[in-house]
Amino acid sequence: MRGIDTGLVVTTSHHLSAQQHDRLDRATAGLDGPVGAVDLAAFDANADDLVRRAAGTPIRVASKSVRCRALLDRVLAREGYEGILAFTLSEALWLAETHYDIVIGYPTAERAALAALAGDEEKLARITLMVDSAEGLSLLKSAIGTPAAPVRVALDLDAALVIARRIWLGPRRSPVRTPEDAVALARLVTEDPDFELVGLMAYEGQVAGLVDRPLGGNPPAPVIRRMKRASVAEITERRGKVVAAVRSLADLEFVNGGGTGSIESTRADPSVTEIAAGSGLYGPTLFDRYDGFTPHPAAYFGLSVVRRPAPGIVTVAGGGWIASGPVGPDRAPSPTYPFGLDYVGTEGAGEVQTPLRGAAADTLAIGDKVWFRHAKAGEVCERLDSLHLVENDAIITVAPTYRGEGKTFM
Repeated sequence: MRGIDTGLVVTTSHHLSAQQHDRLDRATAGLDGPVGAVDLAAFDANADDLVRRAAGTPIRVASKSVRCRALLDRVLAREGYEGILAFTLSEALWLAETHYDIVIGYPTAERAALAALAGDEEKLARITLMVDSAEGLSLLKSAIGTPAAPVRVALDLDAALVIARRIWLGPRRSPVRTPEDAVALARLVTEDPDFELVGLMAYEGQVAGLVDRPLGGNPPAPVIRRMKRASVAEITERRGKVVAAVRSLADLEFVNGGGTGSIESTRADPSVTEIAAGSGLYGPTLFDRYDGFTPHPAAYFGLSVVRRPAPGIVTVAGGGWIASGPVGPDRAPSPTYPFGLDYVGTEGAGEVQTPLRGAAADTLAIGDKVWFRHAKAGEVCERLDSLHLVENDAIITVAPTYRGEGKTFM
């Protein structure tokens, strides 16, 4: 791992060494699958590396990529991290019961949650809502009524690269794309005494969320690199103009951009004051195929072997935890240890059973664990009540996930 000496050994295939997996086995030996585990040495190393890459620009932690309050607390206690980028207002209201400064990264239509926010002056000071249209602002107004204090609002600027007005590269997020669009919406906010315009966000997903070397090589890596360079140049210029125009109407507290996959290019934009990141803390498999950084795999889940149907094949219980996004083999969890196991093509990762083939299958007994890495960060926590936080070869604490605390926000 460049620039970090943690004592961890990472192979060129991005799997932890057998010794590291053996530590997880020892730490969780008395636990039945499915069991979630986070290697804290790897987690902390990833947290340090994100700060190194940000080079002084504060990081706002994307909670959807963590979904565990103990680990949110752990990373927010470190230098270089400031606040949370939440994914729903209900989540933000829950998190704001403690000390968090929270920006919601998406518009909300949660009317009951908006009404609850309106009457809570302390949470109104901690939570910033996201808007991207007059229609969305009108919904906020009708749901909130007369708030106990001005409602903090940020504008969501669309950061996609659009070529020839018809080729759209990047997430289709916001209708706000130009300085004129942003100023028109900003005026609606600033002219209403019930709202306070405090920030702006632009997520360049076609840079931050697109791997440099996709499975199967399609599109080819050189095409992706050219697209990313063009996109970085375009959004840096356009975001700067939009921020300048909006600052003529409001004294913005923050301009948020990027993600784990774009920290270097986002921090280079002089209009950006903070970077959103979270996936890099767990190091899921999608982040194995970026050129500029290599996170330590930190989060795993272990499934129990329940069948040995034939030589070279074992079956584990459960495992069909497919990640969101375009459907493809890169969205399936990856069997990580023992090394050399893979899915049976006719079954894949199953709802209640997953057969795995490979020479290592014959080394496994009924009741042994197979360790997997999820394709994306955070989503696996919707399947697990807790994460076992491991140091050396011992569990130091069992931390509930959002689900384990009875919270399912999506």
